[in-house]
Amino acid sequence: MKYSQSEDFLVIPIRALPTSDLRHLPSPITVSIDLDALTRNFQQIRQSIAPSTKILAIIKADAYGHGSILVAQTLEHLGIFGFGVASVIEGIALRNQHIHCPIVVMGPLLPEHLSEIIRHQLTPVISRTEIFQQLIEQLPPRTTPFPIHLKVDTGLHRLGLEADQAIALLLAQSRSSSPVEIQGFLTHFADADNHDPSLTNIQIQQFLVFIDQAKQLGVHPPILHMANSAGILFHPTAHLGMVRPGLMLYGYAPRQENSPPSITLQPVMQATTYVAHLRSLQPGEIVGYNALFRTRRPSQIAVLPVGYTHGFPRHLTGVGHVLLKGERAPIIGKVCMDMMMVDVTDIPHPTVGEEVMLLGKQGTREITAEDHAGWLKTIPYEVLCGIGGKADRIYLPHAPGSSPSHTPPQSGKKIQE
Repeated sequence: MKYSQSEDFLVIPIRALPTSDLRHLPSPITVSIDLDALTRNFQQIRQSIAPSTKILAIIKADAYGHGSILVAQTLEHLGIFGFGVASVIEGIALRNQHIHCPIVVMGPLLPEHLSEIIRHQLTPVISRTEIFQQLIEQLPPRTTPFPIHLKVDTGLHRLGLEADQAIALLLAQSRSSSPVEIQGFLTHFADADNHDPSLTNIQIQQFLVFIDQAKQLGVHPPILHMANSAGILFHPTAHLGMVRPGLMLYGYAPRQENSPPSITLQPVMQATTYVAHLRSLQPGEIVGYNALFRTRRPSQIAVLPVGYTHGFPRHLTGVGHVLLKGERAPIIGKVCMDMMMVDVTDIPHPTVGEEVMLLGKQGTREITAEDHAGWLKTIPYEVLCGIGGKADRIYLPHAPGSSPSHTPPQSGKKIQE
C-alpha cells in the first residue's frame, strides 16, 4: 500500500484496510451492478439519436455510484466516443486503468490542474479566459494542437464564458498561431426536464446564435454539444453533434410532468442487506431513538445492519420501506448510523440472515431510486450516489443465455474499489 506524504499531511487512500482475506464475511450492504443492463441502456440511447451523433457518457461521481472504472471499460468496449468527468482526479483514475478514448473534464479548473491535464491527455472544458491563457503558456512544443472544449453560459449561470467573452477569446485566438485546437463548443441546460420548454428553447437559440457568430470568425469546431439526459429525451433539436447522457445510462430518466420517457431503461444498481436480528414486542413498546415509534399491536421487528452511513438517511423513517420475501416492510423508528428497524409483523416466518431488498426487485415488487427520491424529497441522482458510493460492488457481467438481473451476487465479480 502506497501513501502520499508532504511536509504537512499524510494522504491515506480510501479503503486502505487489508480486506482481501475477509471477503467471505457477510457485508452489511451488497451493491450489485448489472453491466448487461448498462449495455442495453447504452444501446437504447444509441438508437434514439442520429447515427452520426457521438455519445459522451457522463461518469462523474464514480459513475453516479456505479463505479467509473468498470462502467468506462464496458462502454469503451461498446465503441463509445468518450467520457465526461467532473475533475482532473477522476480523469487520471480512468487513464491509470487504461481508458484510451477522450476524457473531457467538465468541472472547474485551477492553474495547478493544467500540467496533469497535459500529462494525461485529458480534454479540458474552458470556462475562464485566464485558464485558457495559462494552458497555452504551460503547453510544451507539440506537433499537433492540444484539444479543448469551450463552454458558453446560456442561462444556468454556473460555469462557462459569456458569449461576448467567448467571441473575444476566439478573435484573439484567430490572430496568432496557437498550440490548442478548439475541438468543441458546449453549453449546459438549466431546466430541460421541465414540461414547459420555454427556458430550454431560449438556451438552444442562444447557443445556435453563438455558433453562427463563431462561424463568421472562421471557427468551426467538429463537436457541438448541449443535450443531457433530459435533452436527449425531450429536445431532439439539441442533439447536434454529441449528446451527454448521465442518469439514463444507469436506468433512470428525468421525467417531465405527465410525460413518460420515450425509451425503456433498466436500473443498473441493486442493493441488498439481511435480517440481523428479530424482536417480538408487545403493544405500547417503543422502537428506536427518542421513542419516535410505539407499537400498537403485538409486533415483530427486524433489525437491518444498514443506516445513514450506508446512504439511507434518517428522513426514510416512517416513509420508506424495504422488501422481505417480496413483501413491503415499513421502516420504523429513527434510522440509525449503521442500523435500521423494519416492521415484519405481516410477513410470515422471517429468519435471521434472510436477504432484504433495499433497492431493486424482489418477487413481483420493486423499489427504485425514484421511490427513494420521492420518500426523501430529492432526485434519483442523489440516491444512487449515496448508496453506490458507500459499499463494495459486485459486477454481474453478461453470461450467454442467462438473465443477469437474476444472477446470484456470489456468481458475479466482486471488486474492492
